[in-house]
Amino acid sequence: MNRMHRNHTGYKLSDEVKNPTPALREASEIGVRVYNNEALQNLPDKDALVVMSFGTTMKETREKTIDATVAAIQKALPEVKVVVAYTSHIIIDRIKANEGLVIPTPEEALEQLKGEGYTRIALASLDIIPGMEYSYKTGIYKTYREQFKKMTMGLPLLFWQGQEEKRDDVAEVVEAFSTQFPKLEDEEALLIMTHGTPHPSNAYYTVIQDRLDKLGKGHIHVYSVEGMPVLEDVIPELKKEGVQRVTLMPMMMVAGDHAHNDMAGDDEDSHKSILEKEGFTVIPYIHGMGENEAVRNIFVERALESWEALQQEEEGQTSGMPH
Repeated sequence: MNRMHRNHTGYKLSDEVKNPTPALREASEIGVRVYNNEALQNLPDKDALVVMSFGTTMKETREKTIDATVAAIQKALPEVKVVVAYTSHIIIDRIKANEGLVIPTPEEALEQLKGEGYTRIALASLDIIPGMEYSYKTGIYKTYREQFKKMTMGLPLLFWQGQEEKRDDVAEVVEAFSTQFPKLEDEEALLIMTHGTPHPSNAYYTVIQDRLDKLGKGHIHVYSVEGMPVLEDVIPELKKEGVQRVTLMPMMMVAGDHAHNDMAGDDEDSHKSILEKEGFTVIPYIHGMGENEAVRNIFVERALESWEALQQEEEGQTSGMPH
């Protein structure tokens, strides 16, 4: 964890802005978010960390990815109450029906913690990009922050891109992710499958491609299941490069339905089948990013940033307002 103790506040308004409006304050909440509730400052401190994930019904990959990451966070904070919550109600219901395991939604987790007397909450996210899922999690933060003495909201795996002297999360994550890449010969390529989103954060995939290109590890292309670019955009590039053999690899926390079926399934519309019809030899790599220790360590760092923000006294902080 040698990259800890970063500037979690991320962005500060100019000192010349003496009386920012609530709207301007909210617009400037970039980075780890921190909220102090002036009305509850007399309550004693009782702290907990809530780790939020979309979840997966596939038990084996869940244990190797989400559970392993939460366990690593708990190991870093051995005396802290750490709760995992899933945002997908469908997944929660299926796990309960199939395994008898009850996993709370973030709302349920926070209500339970409040009932148990916890007054300060750090929220952490296991998302890759700050897209729709992460927006839902920040919505949880905004909905519940008034009910606690203090609340913080951590970042997804990718957030900063090196702008304005901030760290480059994309380069850092790509380097960690590359520890699982195969060594590529001239006629080989690695296709990295991302999820894709209608959210503007789909643009992160272009930045990911740029950082991958700068690694100089051979023919590597990013495509998405539900966003842009799609597989059909990449196939002509592979042919131009003279590629014959392709490894398919998910850039997702878990190797769930998208990895097993959309990417590597036997149906004629799977990515594997489409590529084979185009004459490529295809090798699927069906492992979630959470299995990669180097990547998992960064997820832990993101959670610890939120926790450190909860513990830190903010210099010049205005109680009762987002800072």
